[in-house]
Amino acid sequence: MRRIAMPDEGIETLFGSLDDNLRALETALQVRLRTSGHNVVVAEGEPDDVSRAEHVFGQLGDLLRAGYRFSRDDVKLAAQLVSSDPEVALEDYFLRSAARTIGRKQVAPKTPMQRRYLEAIDRHDVVFGVGPAGTGKTYLAMAQAVAALLARRVSRIILARPAVEAGEKLGFLPGDLQEKVNPYLRPLYDALYDMLDADRVARLLERGVIEVAPLAFMRGRTLNEAFVILDEAQNTTSEQMKMFLTRLGYGSKAVVTGDVTQIDLPPGRVSGLVEALRVVASIEEIATVHFDERDVVRHPLVQQIVKAYERLEAPSRSA
Repeated sequence: MRRIAMPDEGIETLFGSLDDNLRALETALQVRLRTSGHNVVVAEGEPDDVSRAEHVFGQLGDLLRAGYRFSRDDVKLAAQLVSSDPEVALEDYFLRSAARTIGRKQVAPKTPMQRRYLEAIDRHDVVFGVGPAGTGKTYLAMAQAVAALLARRVSRIILARPAVEAGEKLGFLPGDLQEKVNPYLRPLYDALYDMLDADRVARLLERGVIEVAPLAFMRGRTLNEAFVILDEAQNTTSEQMKMFLTRLGYGSKAVVTGDVTQIDLPPGRVSGLVEALRVVASIEEIATVHFDERDVVRHPLVQQIVKAYERLEAPSRSA
C-alpha cells in the first residue's frame, strides 16, 4: 500500500463527484485506489502498476500546484493517455499543448492521436486523417485552416467534398446543382460557424476568401496560398483523388479526411482514398494519421458502437 500526498487546492475536481474520476484512473492504471483526506492511497496492484500510479499522481499533483484545474473530461483524457503510454508526460498535454484560441473558439487536442494530427498539419503540406466518425478529423482540420487564414499564412480556405449519393438520389432534391449539393457540405459549414461569427463567415464566403464546393468544381484549377480540406474522401474515385492532389500550388496546404469503412461508391469502384494511401505511403513529406475508436470524442456510446461494427466487419475483411 502506498500513500501519495496531493495538494489541497483543486483536489475536488481531480477526484470528481463521489471519486468517480478516480475510478477511471483505477481502470487505466490497473490498481485499486482510495482517498484519505487529500491524499491518494494505492491499496492494491502489481508492483509495476503501483509504481506507475505513483508516477502519474505525482504528475497530477505537480499540475495542480502549477495552477491547472481539471475538468471531468481532463481526467478522462489523463486516464486515456496513461493507457496509451505509461511513460506519458501529462504536462505536455495539459500545459504545453494548451487550447488554441481560433476565432471565437478554444480548440485543444483531446487524445494523443488528435495532438499528433495537429502537429502533422503544422509540419506537413499534405496530411491524410483517416478514421471513424467523431474523431475530430474534419473539425480539427477546419480549426487549423481558420487559424492559418487569420494569421495570414494563407489567403483563402477551400472546403470540398465529393457529392456522392449515400442511398439517396441527388436528382430528387430541389434547386440548382449548388443547392442540391449543399446538404452534403453542411458539416463543413457547421464547423466553420462554430469558430467564426455568422456575419464574418457570410462576408468571407461572399468575397471568395472561403469557398465551399463539390470536389468536381476543383478540376482545372491550381490552388495557390490556400488551405484546402477534402472531406469524406473515401467517396472519391481514383481519378478524382489524383485530380485533387495535383491541384496543390505554391504556399498551400491540403488535408484529406475520410473513413474507409464508410464507402458509398457504386460496387466495383475503387475508393480514391484507399488507393491514395498506398500511393503516397513512400513519400516522407506526406503525413498520414490513423484514428480509432479511442479517439472518438462524441457520446461515450459512440466508441462502443464503432468497436462493435469493427468486430462485425473483421471477418469479411479477413476473408
